Amino acid sequence: MRLRAQPRGDLSVDDALGVALADMVRRTGAAIGGVYLVEEPAALLRLVALCGLPVDFTAPWQRLPLTAPVPVADAIEEDHLVWVGSQDEMARRYPRAATVLPYPFALAAAPLRGVRRRWGGVVLMWPADHPPRATARERHHITASARGLARLLDDSPVPPTLPDRPRAVAVDSQRHPAQTATAAVDFLDRVPEGALALDLEGRVTFMSAPAARLLGRDADRLLGTRPWQSLPWLDDLRYEERYRLAVVSRAPVSFSALRPPDQWLTFHLHPDASGISVRITAGEEAATDAGSGRAEPAPTTPGRLYQLVHLAAALTETVTTRDLVALIADQILPAFGAQGFLLSITEAGRLRIAGQHGYSAEAVERLDALPLGTDETPAGQVLASGVPAFFDSPAELARNYPRVARLSGKQAWAYLPLIISGRPVGSCILSYEHPHVFTADERAVLTPLSGLLAQALDRARLYDTQHHLVHQLQQALLPRSLPTVPGLTVAARYLPAGHGIDVGGDFYDLLRLDDTCAAAVIGDVEGHSMAAAALMGQVRTAIHAHATAGAAPDQVIARTNRLLADLTPDLLVTCLYLHLDLTRQELTLAGAGHVPPLLRPAAGRAHPLPLDPGPPLGVDACARYPLTRGPLPAGSVLALYTDGLVERPGTDPGHATAGLAEHLARADVGDLERLVDDLVQQAWPAGGHTDDLAVLLLRTGHPHS
Repeated sequence: MRLRAQPRGDLSVDDALGVALADMVRRTGAAIGGVYLVEEPAALLRLVALCGLPVDFTAPWQRLPLTAPVPVADAIEEDHLVWVGSQDEMARRYPRAATVLPYPFALAAAPLRGVRRRWGGVVLMWPADHPPRATARERHHITASARGLARLLDDSPVPPTLPDRPRAVAVDSQRHPAQTATAAVDFLDRVPEGALALDLEGRVTFMSAPAARLLGRDADRLLGTRPWQSLPWLDDLRYEERYRLAVVSRAPVSFSALRPPDQWLTFHLHPDASGISVRITAGEEAATDAGSGRAEPAPTTPGRLYQLVHLAAALTETVTTRDLVALIADQILPAFGAQGFLLSITEAGRLRIAGQHGYSAEAVERLDALPLGTDETPAGQVLASGVPAFFDSPAELARNYPRVARLSGKQAWAYLPLIISGRPVGSCILSYEHPHVFTADERAVLTPLSGLLAQALDRARLYDTQHHLVHQLQQALLPRSLPTVPGLTVAARYLPAGHGIDVGGDFYDLLRLDDTCAAAVIGDVEGHSMAAAALMGQVRTAIHAHATAGAAPDQVIARTNRLLADLTPDLLVTCLYLHLDLTRQELTLAGAGHVPPLLRPAAGRAHPLPLDPGPPLGVDACARYPLTRGPLPAGSVLALYTDGLVERPGTDPGHATAGLAEHLARADVGDLERLVDDLVQQAWPAGGHTDDLAVLLLRTGHPHS
């Protein structure tokens, strides 16, 4: 199987992409398919084409961060096919995705990798009766088809568009034109059972005369409507949920419902790629699988409920206020069709804007820092009452707040109070470029969403405050700048772990001892905490004091060790101290449980320096720290680093160190600032380092300088 690598001349790339997707779905036997494209530079995935599923079903995942815990993001990141064979496997591997797709199906996600760029990914879904494992031939068909889609995108002279909503693509199916519509209708009208046809959106496209009698409603009043909306006794979340189950799983579904006053009807749903055929029979309640009796009307549709669950799960992963602002812009705005938002925090009796989208700088300046009791905006009112306010048009808003519409130029607004246990923490305003009627569904979801936003904002503010404090501490403990030493070029990096409070115990230093000598220090205090940072400050201060007093490297380490032994810290500390004599071109070093540095001579391979380290600091007050001496030719590069640079989960640190040395040997050492970034990238190509890391690069004067 091979997809056309170039769209036909009469098709745009968007149309050709839809045709190729439909062909891929048909050829692989899938029931549902979707194409995601990467939206740069926002690092988002945008669902651009969809077949076999109503577009509204996809609201929770039409725009996703590239780092989202979903199969298509993993397929793109890992550049290989991801197969999820069952609903149970989805719940184990992707629990957040399973909350918005609680149906039996099999799923495949494949990357769309072009020649020069990653375009995105394609998702395919099969009915519930698909085997949980994909055959080798099936996997080959999927990956080959994905490569064809990528070639199509590569060969297009213009890039595809990224629409706000995915384009619906029809999958052609075989029909039998020889059978006339009249004959089919006559047949269905003669049988006692009712026949009803729904499209994939749930709208009635056909109903027989017996179906009209059983439902108690003429065909002209039901055609084009959704039964659970036009028949009050079917207005139950459980019944709509059975329809959704049939659409996604492509499996037959049955349920019974009570038509008042006492008529039980059983509905048998038979789905395929074009819609759902429904057989209606009169019978007893025993046939139901959706429960019995008349349930209270559901507060909102399943799609909105799943959307709320999805957004709630995403909100739990936001850490900073910046994360929250990005999530609102990338997921909440598209979910509700809004074009702008203002996120404000309460501070000293005012609402200060912490993030926004879709507003001009002038509007933000006018709306920022308004008093909570102002009559210029409803934000203060909703915070006082705790009840969201919805305004469908400027005229409705202007009746009580005439200046707001003129300030922002928007046409509809949802004002959400962000309150925790009666304490206002801020407000979130969703706004629209055109008048917008807020449905009961939207109001029912936005109201609890405001509570989730409040909790996320409160957590983010706490984190931001803590992060600011620890960042100041870290900056105070690390050297603000390294001294200038004649004949020595330096570059350094400190990167906190990719989790926690972004502060730790890794440190580096460079000391100018006299006109021809310098000392380089690197160390690692165990942990990622305030205590680790504080102990790091004590170690750095002690080393600085002993080194500037003229102590030899082994004595600098030994005296610092005795100090830490007296302090009895609970954390392990490793350290490396190098004395550099630039005139004699010699180095002397002593280590306390630390990884040896790498040396790259001006001509030759990079290699770890031989080192006989003593134990970590503070373990044994009487420990000795042997000296190691060696040459330091002009033009040499020394790389001092902490173990966070070479210790990655599931890898051998020895192999990582060898790879680092090989990269250093091949690298251009003319620009140390660029080189230090390259070494970090070499060690952690995907980022997300799990430990603090510090790197200090030193280059001695060039042989001919």
